Amino acid sequence: MRKKRHNILKQDNVIVFPGAINKLIADGHHYAEHYQYDLAVQALSEALQYTEGDESTLSVYAFSLYEIRNFEKAKEACEKLLAIGPHKYIEAMELYLTVCMELKEFNQVEELIRSLLEEQVIPEESIPKFIRLQELNARIAENLIQADEPVVDQEIDSTALQPDHFFSLSYMKQFQLLQSIRHVNIRHIKEEIVAIIEDDRIHPLLQSEALLLLVNQQVDTTVKVTKFNVLCTVNPVELAEPSALPVTEAVLAIVEDELQQEPSALDMVQYLIQRHIVVTYPFEWFDYEAREIADGYVDFVHAMFGEVKETDYDLMDFFHKLEQLSELPDV
Repeated sequence: MRKKRHNILKQDNVIVFPGAINKLIADGHHYAEHYQYDLAVQALSEALQYTEGDESTLSVYAFSLYEIRNFEKAKEACEKLLAIGPHKYIEAMELYLTVCMELKEFNQVEELIRSLLEEQVIPEESIPKFIRLQELNARIAENLIQADEPVVDQEIDSTALQPDHFFSLSYMKQFQLLQSIRHVNIRHIKEEIVAIIEDDRIHPLLQSEALLLLVNQQVDTTVKVTKFNVLCTVNPVELAEPSALPVTEAVLAIVEDELQQEPSALDMVQYLIQRHIVVTYPFEWFDYEAREIADGYVDFVHAMFGEVKETDYDLMDFFHKLEQLSELPDV
């Protein structure tokens, strides 16, 4: 009986024996399944020198590269994956967009998501996920731009910040007015800003924005803040920014540990936490402990993705209220 012949690959004078590529690919999958992403990348990158790679291999390779934060190569792997038209196109596109955000390619992310939505490529059940990615992308880009802008001395018409005039404006106009003085020296108008913060007509989100003006410029004054029927007196000099508050830091650390194998869910949870903590600032989540909050947000996001579990419904209602308050009404 004649022996079965196997194709032997040769590249750069290196002979690849039969089964070697399959062994490398199998090893790569095994390492990724056991969270050894550096070893997975090593095995799969070697295998992909000799084969184009199928959907499964490229998916694992791209995800492993993302996990070890090699974003440039992760983007290349995602592009190869998307080029073959994978069955799990939405998952592949989501990873690609996340990688582009890590690379600070915010314009590309915005254009791509807008195009996908306009062309109705995204399944209906996945649309909320991509809209939130779009919002997260815009917020990160805005924060990076603002971080580079210095505080300057500029004359401000304080009459615009008189409470009666300020509250005659729409919520959006109020927001725009506060944003317009974000990078201007505000110490000479601190009384007007304090009056706005303490006025019971203030929207919780705008109240936080006004307070953050004082915090960011370390204005030494006393402010009374009332939210959700809870009152506290604070000095902006002594306040940390929302994401640096003690419970917030603890919650972010817990969810990062819990969701390290679910990067998309982690991004969404982090986005919601950053969004909601601005609404409650300078409070955090009042009487809830860090573990309760972290578990609640994980359940909240899993429910958005269709994974409904038994959870703390009072806490879920609180999150829904914070989500509503994080958007300014069109009035």
